[in-house]
Amino acid sequence: MDKIIIAAGFLLIIYAFWQTVQKFRGKAKNTCCGTAEAVSVKKVEDTDPSHYPYKYTLQIDHMKCSNCARIVENLLNSMPGVWGRVDLGKQEANVLAKNPVSDEAFQAVFRDSAYTLKSCTLVSDYRS
Repeated sequence: MDKIIIAAGFLLIIYAFWQTVQKFRGKAKNTCCGTAEAVSVKKVEDTDPSHYPYKYTLQIDHMKCSNCARIVENLLNSMPGVWGRVDLGKQEANVLAKNPVSDEAFQAVFRDSAYTLKSCTLVSDYRS
């Protein structure tokens, strides 16, 4: 019985070592967001919050790691006049917008992604 436990432990160590080597070689494809490489965030040109009178909170499902958060930020930041920042721990994005954004527009951004938009709430409208 002891030999079986030792053999199983040895196999686990070998598997963990192999996964680590694959990760460093860039061949690990089994991460939660499908990429082993670090995703860079798409920069927003206008980072003055006073230029964004509309504030939304989006609840987003299926974000598991910092790469997932950066992918979601990139999806949001690809929308014209939108600046999104993700709070991975809360599974939400805080979004600033220069113009009103419909729920349908937010849904469309997530439609072909691995993430699900659960809810969209307009937090404030400084133009009212």
